[in-house]
Amino acid sequence: MTSQVTDTLFMVRPVRFRSNEQTAVNNYFQDPDPSQSAEAIQQLAVQEFDSLVSKLREEGINVIVFSDTTVSNTPDSIFPNNWISTHDDGSVLLYPMFAENRRIERRDDIVDALTRRFLVSSVHSFVHWEEKNLFLEGTGSLILDRPHKIAYAALSERTSTDVIAEFELRTGYRTEAFHALQTVGNQRLPIYHTNVMMSVGEQFVLICLASIDDKSERERLQRVFDSTGKEVIEISEAQAAAFAGNILQVRNPDGHLFIVMSQSAHDCLLDWQREKLTTHGKIVSSPIPTIERLGGGSVRCMIAEVFLPKILMH
Repeated sequence: MTSQVTDTLFMVRPVRFRSNEQTAVNNYFQDPDPSQSAEAIQQLAVQEFDSLVSKLREEGINVIVFSDTTVSNTPDSIFPNNWISTHDDGSVLLYPMFAENRRIERRDDIVDALTRRFLVSSVHSFVHWEEKNLFLEGTGSLILDRPHKIAYAALSERTSTDVIAEFELRTGYRTEAFHALQTVGNQRLPIYHTNVMMSVGEQFVLICLASIDDKSERERLQRVFDSTGKEVIEISEAQAAAFAGNILQVRNPDGHLFIVMSQSAHDCLLDWQREKLTTHGKIVSSPIPTIERLGGGSVRCMIAEVFLPKILMH
């Protein structure tokens, strides 16, 4: 049976991390600090990245680390889950990206490295949609319930129904699309990525239902969660703003489950929310304030899951 949780991750160590002006137009979580030098920002981001990787490895979780290249200016390369996803049928999917300077994050050498280590049967690209200014940013846009082949998608400039239709055709998933909003000034505007307001684990879904203003959409999602046997753990809009929705359930090769999140996400959760989460895995948290504030993304955004079949060594 298809697994919801993997024991192998890959992450990209940043070289020129900074706040990306091209993504800031619709990522309202970004909060750049003009007083910080580029060198200081990069140094802090690397320290935060390395600390998170170290904590994951201490729990026995397999983490493959690639380094960003110095050839291109890719401030958001630390968030690889937006351009690639892998699947247990051996497929690798490549996604169309909203920001032009994020499109150069897609790297053939990373796909080649995965192909050498795992059984890759196909590589399929949705990148042609960029020519029509339509986008679908990987597991930022799509929260995958892999055993049930359901994709949850909060529609936005970065999550297009046209690209979703091709994704469904290619993968056999069905998509539950809805509208998730956040308050910006005096407006309710789309949340840029689904994975900052919800996460799906083996037996739970953590979600900011308060961001879904449409009652019928909330009720429809609740019916799907019930039908798939998920315990629903609600978070508030303030908690989503502190990246409590940007979490990921992973496992180590011994089968132990973990819930990975940032320190800010951990600290904003209430005791009852943490207690519920710990029934689904040990919480592993790590402080990444620079990455969150300038990048507008958190721990889950930094992790690309590897579901590809492993090559058996004799």
